[in-house]
Amino acid sequence: MISVFGGQSLHPFYRRNPWLKKRSLTLNPPPGSDTALAIQNKLCRASAPLADARHDRAEAPVVRKFKGQPKRLPYNLPFQRGTAVAVRLDKEAAHCGRKGASTLRLLSMKSQIFISSPVIAGSCIVILSAIFPANAMPAFATRSVAGAAQVNVTQFHNHDSRDGLYVDSAFTPSAAASLTRDLNFDGTIVGNVYAQPLYIDDGPGNKPTIIAVTESNNVYALDALDGSVIWERNVGPAVSAGDLICTKFDPMGITGTPIVDLASRALFLDAMITPDGGTTKKHFIFSLDVDTGDIDPGWPVDVETSATYNGINFTAAIQQQRPALGIVGNILYVGYGSIRDCSLWHGWLVGVPIDNPASVTAWAAGGGGAWGGAIWGVGGVASDGINPFVTTGNTVNTGGNWSGGEAVIRFQPGPIFSGSPSDYWVPSNWQSLDQIDGDLGSSGPLLVDVPDATPSHLVVALTKNRNAYLLNRDDLGGISAPIAVSQVASSTILQAAVTYRTEHGTYVAFRANNDGNTVLSAFRITSANPPDIDIPGGWSVTRASGGCASPFVTSTDGTNNMIVWVVGTEDHLTGGDQRLHGYDGDTGAVIYDGGGPNELMAGTHYYSTTGIVARGRIYVAGDNKVYAFALPRETSRANPTPRPRPTPPRRPTPRH
Repeated sequence: MISVFGGQSLHPFYRRNPWLKKRSLTLNPPPGSDTALAIQNKLCRASAPLADARHDRAEAPVVRKFKGQPKRLPYNLPFQRGTAVAVRLDKEAAHCGRKGASTLRLLSMKSQIFISSPVIAGSCIVILSAIFPANAMPAFATRSVAGAAQVNVTQFHNHDSRDGLYVDSAFTPSAAASLTRDLNFDGTIVGNVYAQPLYIDDGPGNKPTIIAVTESNNVYALDALDGSVIWERNVGPAVSAGDLICTKFDPMGITGTPIVDLASRALFLDAMITPDGGTTKKHFIFSLDVDTGDIDPGWPVDVETSATYNGINFTAAIQQQRPALGIVGNILYVGYGSIRDCSLWHGWLVGVPIDNPASVTAWAAGGGGAWGGAIWGVGGVASDGINPFVTTGNTVNTGGNWSGGEAVIRFQPGPIFSGSPSDYWVPSNWQSLDQIDGDLGSSGPLLVDVPDATPSHLVVALTKNRNAYLLNRDDLGGISAPIAVSQVASSTILQAAVTYRTEHGTYVAFRANNDGNTVLSAFRITSANPPDIDIPGGWSVTRASGGCASPFVTSTDGTNNMIVWVVGTEDHLTGGDQRLHGYDGDTGAVIYDGGGPNELMAGTHYYSTTGIVARGRIYVAGDNKVYAFALPRETSRANPTPRPRPTPPRRPTPRH
């Protein structure tokens, strides 16, 4: 972690930005990134003039290349304690210009230093101390600014760990209780939505931008302030239900939540496409330019012609891409499962190097006559910053030989499965789970760190068989007993959980049960040797016919004022109340109970729908519309009269 502390500025430009005077920046350059470029960009954005006081862009950690960029530090520079970097930006660079020379040099330091940023005569000289040992950056370090709002939601549940936590100082309980829907926000899109939206603080034209995708294979960049369309791209004809086996989607197009790589300004997604009216089905993995919506060179990747593993070939027509995509290092990971367990499906994890999409690596469950092992939990691929983790579902025709199903698996980059017991965990009753369809893969892995626990690096697996399991993330243990197990629901668990820590302990909150009997529950994980599941220390809220989707969490500072949010979604038996609800993270007490007539939504689904938080707002994507909810300081400026917009025309389907 590299910290930059602002100091008193002398130049008038900086005096107009009091944020710089007594604030701190935190920069976490990803592995292999251009560290120097990241530093310059961070400083540029920190000192950028504010076009709109409601949208302070001081924190966005985009690494962008521009003319006159500084000399680069080595890409794999191993920062050690006591190393410091001195950065000098000239006037143009300090103003985020596209020109102007800058210099960097390394200074050896015998001890950690305090940091200041004096600005004199248009130059900015900043000392940055590196306070972490080489390759020891915290796994889920959050890019943050002291006192500033959360920005850049680039993936499902906000972080690699899939914790679902959003830090935004505006979300105090009193402010959250007065949340209202912004009726000036248009948000019109076309198609059913099962994916979480994303947010880019510095989107096309430097606008704050919402990314939304639909089952009609439409991809949208929307202005995050008014919901107008910045660009739209249709990536190809979706596949209608009549041309698929057993599907619950009509049509089937983009289902899993995409991911954005800010460094390359790329949006990655999988779409099911038919090029010939339904006869041929394809899964294409796309990379789109976030600024234009154009397809990047070398993409899309045709998964069926690229993915193979131990004699198993990928068959697009029988595979569904429901889990959220992930990026670990420089590799994009995409998981696949079955279409309602029809045909001889396999669980697949496909790895595509971002800078070399022609070089695809894949892993598949099953083989030797066995099939199944779907990767299908909506949380998708989790990561500790080094390895991707997935959960898998039931397998068929195994002959008593474990074949990759009912498991938590840690992959080496690629993905490569080592086969070592330290890299997978399977419950001893996995064959019974196969027989009753008690999928371990119904929720996806949740990576949790519990201070003072031994072990402290955990994976939480929540399953269709009503249980929660705690596992040692550093040594999963093969086919063995977990660290702890407890029944935490009265019926099936289908969802993506969240985790957060308060002064009372480490919590996991999740959607329990289904079909008119949903419950939002939370348990604590004890700081013990070994850690355990503390159900009495948690809480539960009966949502019943009101519905309950996968939760997400807000906090004012990462520890205090935790609010667990859910949308009252439909399920197989009820329509849900289609409203947003917020509950105290320590007690489950109601903070926000859905609002009034204007806060009603439509087209939110089961466990798939979840919201995001950015700049004091909550965004939720439903069928044909993205909704924006604002805290009182924003709604007081809003005109309560909605502004309808016509549906934008679709762009023509590109040729592949």
